[in-house]
Amino acid sequence: MRVISGSARGRALKAVPGMGTRPTTDKVKEAIFSMIGPYFEGGNVLDLFAGTGGLGIEALSRGMDKGVFIDMDVKAVETVKANLKQTGLSGQAEVYKNDAERALKALAKRGIQFDLVFLDPPYRLKHGDELIGRMDELALLSDEAVVVLEYESSYEYPERIPGFVFTKKAVYGETAVSIYRRGIDAAEPAEHADIHTETASDDDEPIRGEETL
Repeated sequence: MRVISGSARGRALKAVPGMGTRPTTDKVKEAIFSMIGPYFEGGNVLDLFAGTGGLGIEALSRGMDKGVFIDMDVKAVETVKANLKQTGLSGQAEVYKNDAERALKALAKRGIQFDLVFLDPPYRLKHGDELIGRMDELALLSDEAVVVLEYESSYEYPERIPGFVFTKKAVYGETAVSIYRRGIDAAEPAEHADIHTETASDDDEPIRGEETL
């Protein structure tokens, strides 16, 4: 794995030790950024199930100002920190160990908003659409935020999520990626998305990590 483009282009990324984390391949990562970028003029990015941190790091490399990385696995958190150091992007990032729901609540209390969100939960979890709705309820998303949802291609997420437009979908073997954009014509019936297939808790509890949110 490596950073594909931008300020950290070509830098190698470490994998999370063990078999519990499924990293996004460089091929899928490149496809994602061709759909949503490829480059950015600032903004905040959230990598909610960070794993290696490869998606959030790629976004920082391509122009995002600041990234927040969340994962429940201590090995993943350590790997994200190592990869940020390797790419010289540690100063633009915060890394925390916590589950998704508590992390979202803690971030909402800070009043932070994100322009880009990566959701790549374990394939056994099928609640990506619920998390998108929850982020909207908590006012964590900017007016035209983009949410990238990565999931098992045998599963179908709904095209309609209230307040969002489903814009694109790509399938790469066992991996599918759907792109949702907030607030643009969201009240209107969505046209069929561009689909490409390629075979190949406690509200007051803070996020846990070296810092609190």
